[in-house]
Amino acid sequence: MAGVITTGSHPKALWPGVRAHWGLTYDTHEKEYTHLYTSVDSDKNYEEDVQVTSFGLVPKKSQGEGISYDSHGQGYVSRYTNVTYAMGYIVTMEERDDNLYEQVSMSRSTALAFSTNQTIETVCANVFNRAFDTNYTGGDGKALIVTDHALSTGGSASNRLTTNADLSEAALEDLCIQIMLAQNDRGLKIALKADCLAVHPNDWFEANRILKSTLQVDSANNTINALKATSALPGGIKVNHYFSDTDAWFVKTKCPNGMKVQWRKQPVFDQDNDFDTKNAKAAVVFRFVPSWTDWRDVWGSAGA
Repeated sequence: MAGVITTGSHPKALWPGVRAHWGLTYDTHEKEYTHLYTSVDSDKNYEEDVQVTSFGLVPKKSQGEGISYDSHGQGYVSRYTNVTYAMGYIVTMEERDDNLYEQVSMSRSTALAFSTNQTIETVCANVFNRAFDTNYTGGDGKALIVTDHALSTGGSASNRLTTNADLSEAALEDLCIQIMLAQNDRGLKIALKADCLAVHPNDWFEANRILKSTLQVDSANNTINALKATSALPGGIKVNHYFSDTDAWFVKTKCPNGMKVQWRKQPVFDQDNDFDTKNAKAAVVFRFVPSWTDWRDVWGSAGA
């Protein structure tokens, strides 16, 4: 709906007797992307995170033999290239003069802020929406969640549930076990801990049944709910209204240098007037990019 807001854009605003103008603003969800990303600042067009491979296991040394020396080097590079987003609106002098309802004109800046928040959440959620799509890759040339992330040892590792399954107590336990068995690039065990479960609204109630029941879900046996008893997911449940796949679900870990949202410019709102036309202008601009460095930060299932 591009164009200038004129008296013809809101003809009813020129006449008395309108009880309410509605549809421009609604309540918005609290920030949801902040549960899934660490925010970092940027002062360049792009920033890079460079992997450094670790040492391997220490070998045996026989009596009289020399020490074996290992080496490490550069692994893959994750590049965060900032993207600019901007939008505004123009209102004619006549529309401002003749509009009888301050409610309409005053709510425009609020509506622009609403669109800004929606855009940020959508862009951040799209990284998860494309987590299984091989057309969207990270620094290692793989999608965020795959079964074959390459290791420097020549093998591969997976952060995808072994058998795709909808969210269930058993499936969540299986994925938590995979996380507990995580290895670094040289195949050494790392103390990776699950933090929270991120789900589409369709899985919100099932997620609460799974993680908050004292006993096992949908079972007549008097067996404890091990996920709750062990605080396997101390960060709890994070619902994301911007996920597009209704049965995909994710476990966020406490992996350092994982999911990052990089800010080159936080949203800035400006206003100005055009001398010749007397039109009023308002706009917002911001620059950011969400992505990931270490894929071990997110594990998941695409659903059955």
